[in-house]
Amino acid sequence: MRAEEYQRLVYQKTEKNSLVKDCFFAFLIGGSICLLGECLKTVYIVLCNIPEEKAGILVSVSLVFLSAFLTGIGVYDKIARVGGAGTLVPITGFANAVVSPVMEFRIEGMVLGIGPKMFSVAGSVVAYGTAASVVYGVIYYILMRCGVVG
Repeated sequence: MRAEEYQRLVYQKTEKNSLVKDCFFAFLIGGSICLLGECLKTVYIVLCNIPEEKAGILVSVSLVFLSAFLTGIGVYDKIARVGGAGTLVPITGFANAVVSPVMEFRIEGMVLGIGPKMFSVAGSVVAYGTAASVVYGVIYYILMRCGVVG
C-alpha cells in the first residue's frame, strides 16, 4: 500500500468531530459541574446553616470526592467522552487526574503501582503551579514596592 492510499484510508476511517457540537457539550457538562457546585453551596448555607466561607470549602471537598468516586467506578470517563474539555473544570479535573492512574495501576500494588503513579499527571500540575505562583508573587512584590500596584 502506497503512502497516498494509506492516508486516504486513514481519512475515511477517522471519526469526524463537529467543533460546534464539541463546544456545546463541553459548555453543557462544564456548566453542569459548576451548577452542581453552586447548588451544593446553597444547600450547605441554607439547609445546613453553614457560613458561606466554610460552605465554599465543603463544596470543593464534595466536588473532589464526587469526581474521584465517579472516576473510581468508571462513570467520569463516560461523562468526559461526551463533555470533553468541560470535565476539566479545575477541581474535578484535578481529582480525576489523580485517581485515573491509581485505577489503572492498582493491580501492581501499593508500592509499585498506586504510590508512584498517583501523582504522575497531577504532580507536574502541582510542581509547575507552585513555580508559577512563586514567579507571580515575586513580580507582584516588585510592582508593589515600585508603587505600580496598591
